[in-house]
Amino acid sequence: MPRIALFPGSFDPVTNGHLDVVRPAARIADRLVLAIGTHPGKTPLFAAEERVAMLEATAAPLAKAAGCEFAYVTFADLVVAAARRAGATLLIRGLRSGADFEYEMEMAGMNGTMAPDVQTVFVPASASVRPITATLVRQIASMGGDVTPFVPAPVAARLKAKFAGKAGT
Repeated sequence: MPRIALFPGSFDPVTNGHLDVVRPAARIADRLVLAIGTHPGKTPLFAAEERVAMLEATAAPLAKAAGCEFAYVTFADLVVAAARRAGATLLIRGLRSGADFEYEMEMAGMNGTMAPDVQTVFVPASASVRPITATLVRQIASMGGDVTPFVPAPVAARLKAKFAGKAGT
């Protein structure tokens, strides 16, 4: 039976932290599905199609290098519902800090109750990417800051284009 893993997130934008989780996830799964959250109550910087393009440019090559099939889906409901639709039995979650651990343990407990057939797997972040969040990357980019240490080159280019002509750039 193939191991199918679902890694959910906003990926708005894709960061080096996301890719730091994709690398080991692609080594433990036969198929890695990145689930792009499209919650109606939130207004993302990038449309779902743009986030897909960023993931295809950055995450897909990592999965391929690991011999892992790569796919993506969008979802606006419960993560466990998205996992079931994808046929996933593993739910991948990245951990950057103790605060992440506390929150993710609560989520794992709730998800485990709703979907006992889906096991949460925690992937600790490498020290170099622990401070990176998509929110901070968006803020830095919006103020004209250099985000190249935090995101892959294709994402940095998209951010630069998105904020071209705005104050501080």
